Amino acid sequence: MIIGGIGFTLISAAFFMGLVAWYSYIKTKGEVSDTAGYFLAGRGLTGTFIAGSLLLTNLSAEQLVGLNGQAYRTNLSNMAWEVTAAFAIIIMATYLLPKYLGGNFTTLPEFLSKRFDEGVRQYTVLLFMLGYILVTAPSMLYSGALAVLQLFNVPELFGISYEASVWIVIWIIGIIGAIYAIFGGLKAVAISDTLNGVGLIIIGLLVPILGLIALGDGSIGDGMKQIATTNTEKMNSIGTEKDSVPFGTIFTGMIFANLFYWASNQYVIQRTLGAKSLAEGQKGVLISGFYKLLVPLTMMIPGVIAFHMYGDGLKSVDLAYPALISDVLPKWMSGFFLAVLLGAVLSSFNSLLNSAATMFALDIYKARFNHEADDRKLISVSKIAGTLLAIVSLCIAPLLMNAPEGLWDLIRRFTGFFNIPIIVILLVGIFTKRVPALAAKVVIIFHVITYYMLVWGTQHLFDFVVPIHFIHIYAILFVVEVAIMVAIGFWKPRITPYTFRSEAAVDMVPWKYTLPVSVVLLALVAILYVVFSPIDLAYAGGYVSPAFWPVTLGILAVTIALAFVALKKWNKTYARYLKSENTLTKIKRGSTAELQPTLSEYQ
Repeated sequence: MIIGGIGFTLISAAFFMGLVAWYSYIKTKGEVSDTAGYFLAGRGLTGTFIAGSLLLTNLSAEQLVGLNGQAYRTNLSNMAWEVTAAFAIIIMATYLLPKYLGGNFTTLPEFLSKRFDEGVRQYTVLLFMLGYILVTAPSMLYSGALAVLQLFNVPELFGISYEASVWIVIWIIGIIGAIYAIFGGLKAVAISDTLNGVGLIIIGLLVPILGLIALGDGSIGDGMKQIATTNTEKMNSIGTEKDSVPFGTIFTGMIFANLFYWASNQYVIQRTLGAKSLAEGQKGVLISGFYKLLVPLTMMIPGVIAFHMYGDGLKSVDLAYPALISDVLPKWMSGFFLAVLLGAVLSSFNSLLNSAATMFALDIYKARFNHEADDRKLISVSKIAGTLLAIVSLCIAPLLMNAPEGLWDLIRRFTGFFNIPIIVILLVGIFTKRVPALAAKVVIIFHVITYYMLVWGTQHLFDFVVPIHFIHIYAILFVVEVAIMVAIGFWKPRITPYTFRSEAAVDMVPWKYTLPVSVVLLALVAILYVVFSPIDLAYAGGYVSPAFWPVTLGILAVTIALAFVALKKWNKTYARYLKSENTLTKIKRGSTAELQPTLSEYQ
């Protein structure tokens, strides 16, 4: 057993987890009796709960283990998956969220059924389900189990094999997570996510501090000096063609991958669809973007520290973070860490189950088999579907033991099967009026076959490797598939053009600071890349290159200017745009009435 006092650890972990469960139960008691309460938290989520839920939904043991493993193996180039999500987050907050809330949608497939037809809805649900069950959920469970096993050495503790230990830990974690999602609904998920999110931030900031102290033999300054002056290439976020995330991919396929995740992935956007107003939804989405900027510090620097402490002697790159935790975390905090770790895993898993069950109940059962199903029936069907989906995921997760490469890269490659076609269909559906349902169906079938051939198929069938990075393949297929849909739209257009109709069920007045906060968020992304580059921490000639301060001050000056213009001028244009789209509505006593705001509200 790596951490002593297992009894104390388990009891204290159970205490913290029980506290979260009790508070979630109290806050949701009696509020999940109808579909709005169960699937969308009664459309009453504030920005704080949305941001907290998005944080925990997105950040799990998958990131704690996977990202730190990649930092241990190479450098910080993998931070692009998290940090550059700011671009997609801003698009979601400023453009797509007003459309989702304005259209009063519960799921993304529901929107696609209105834009195209029921067939596209079914195809999309199938893509989501396969991706969730075969890739996303199993990876969450397996990465959490890996961390628990490293901490407690379960095989030795109970005298069983490693394989049996993986199965047992995965099933324990999965069953607890399923209970949250199946019986508590979205609000229970959001509240538990927010509380666990506070713990994740605490642990995330504490581990690199303790790691630096250990690395510096008791001095955090000496530890910082070592990672800043020794093997400085580990601190570089500017990936080369030899890295798993070359810098150029940030401007190609990664844009669309992040846009899928933050703007169309059901188990992420469902939190925003439960917002009590557009303003609260925008606050929650944008705040989550600032959380993402902490990822290099909380989920990658520990991997760098592990490299300096252990060299390349670890059996697996995915053991870097668990090994560091076991060596630097005080024993009295082991229970709190275990609660946070399991909370992060449970959060992502229960969020996914909740959304998958929502899509099954609303987009398959009600849409295809029982149009007259009442709220009670839909909730019952959702619980049954969630249970079955959980069982399938629990059976698949242990099979990841056989993955020959790091968990992170494996997951990113497999998500390529469903992320690009969904975002293509969504964007073409929004920006065009006459592209027919046939185009969407063709693209889904085309993508699955073509992506497999380009990433794996040619090697499996012809012993030939396509010399293009899989993230660039994302972008290539995005362009090709948009072209296919537009071409089919010209060849066989819809008879009647699609018209968006606002049916908002919440206040649609935008947040006053949406645009200036977006400017600041983008600026911080740029500064973060400057800090983790050869200009600053990865500078081989010392601590900071001569170009650091001029570049940083230049970014700050541009940011201040643009934020001022956004607050004083762009807000007016943005308000007019929303009004022209007929999404600027306010609900009064259950009726939809057009809101006539004065522009001073946005000044």
